[in-house]
Amino acid sequence: MIRVLCALVMIAVSLFACRQPQQGPSGSTAKQQGQKAGQQSEPQKKEAASEQKEEAKIEAETYLYNPDGRRDPFLSIIEASKEAQDVEKKKKGLKPLEAADLSGIKVLAIAWEKKKYFAMVQFSDNKYYTIREGMTLGPYGGKVVKIYQDGIVVRETVKDYKGELQYKDTTLKLRKEEGE
Repeated sequence: MIRVLCALVMIAVSLFACRQPQQGPSGSTAKQQGQKAGQQSEPQKKEAASEQKEEAKIEAETYLYNPDGRRDPFLSIIEASKEAQDVEKKKKGLKPLEAADLSGIKVLAIAWEKKKYFAMVQFSDNKYYTIREGMTLGPYGGKVVKIYQDGIVVRETVKDYKGELQYKDTTLKLRKEEGE
């Protein structure tokens, strides 16, 4: 029964597929009529072509994003400023005094000669240095502003979140147990 139905479906499909094109009232086929209609509407084709050109012109106008001078919106402001400072550090050929972070510096002794003070400091890598006023100390270009009897003041220039330069004073104190 199923074979008979399949055979009938196959015969019906082949009959419809092999069918001759229909002829219109003037004796021409539908395909020939479509070609005649296409010949009559050449002005319409020109209008359609001009519309396509206009659409192509509109598509050609695209927006290009240039991220130069702008921060990445997906990074936090703090991380972006740290990255900028790290880049600045790498650009410079840092001396040992400039490479060490101020938090890793211990003031061991302060001595004075006539009117000037000198300080002996130990860095986190267990190296000792003698510091005078005006020397550069720390990775952010900090200058030793003043040396007192009991400490050192280092002034660094730091950018805030707006990008403006501000001064940050750090005081490194002489520890009591080391001063005695």
